[in-house]
Amino acid sequence: MPRPNSTVVIVAGADAGKVAARLDGLANVRAAAGQDDDSARELVAQSHAAYVVHDADPLSGVATAWAGFFDRTDTPGTLEVAVETTLAGLRRGTVQLPDYYVVLDPESLPETEKHWWLGVLAGVSPSRVIPAKPSAGAVADVLSRLPSGRWWPDPPDEWLRGLGRAIPDRVGVPGA
Repeated sequence: MPRPNSTVVIVAGADAGKVAARLDGLANVRAAAGQDDDSARELVAQSHAAYVVHDADPLSGVATAWAGFFDRTDTPGTLEVAVETTLAGLRRGTVQLPDYYVVLDPESLPETEKHWWLGVLAGVSPSRVIPAKPSAGAVADVLSRLPSGRWWPDPPDEWLRGLGRAIPDRVGVPGA
């Protein structure tokens, strides 16, 4: 699947769907909420807007499995299966990482989930994960000043397969 023409932004966190839906009327923004992966992929492929914003996170299965692994709520092997499924989708082009994640009110998230966003993902590509207040206005402000920075490591195999060693309260800590 070729890279989209638009900058793709995933809104994540509580009320992500409501916030994303409210952005659709902005100039140069095409937004949708409650999309499944296929619908979100189609939205991105068909858009000619500068920004496509939605809440269908292609890494949601990996994030949930990672949190379950460290919170000891998932069956052993769930994280590995989620990672391999995502890697297969990335190779086939049915999964595509967004340009940015805007995480709404990360301080209100459960601890392990907060470490996923601000530790694991931000550690992999710091300028690609941006915290924001949980409002359409705050996300619109973020869109107007998105930072440049390195893309997600390519290929993603190493960092995704290494998630079992990315301990929540140690991610991003020097020497950890």
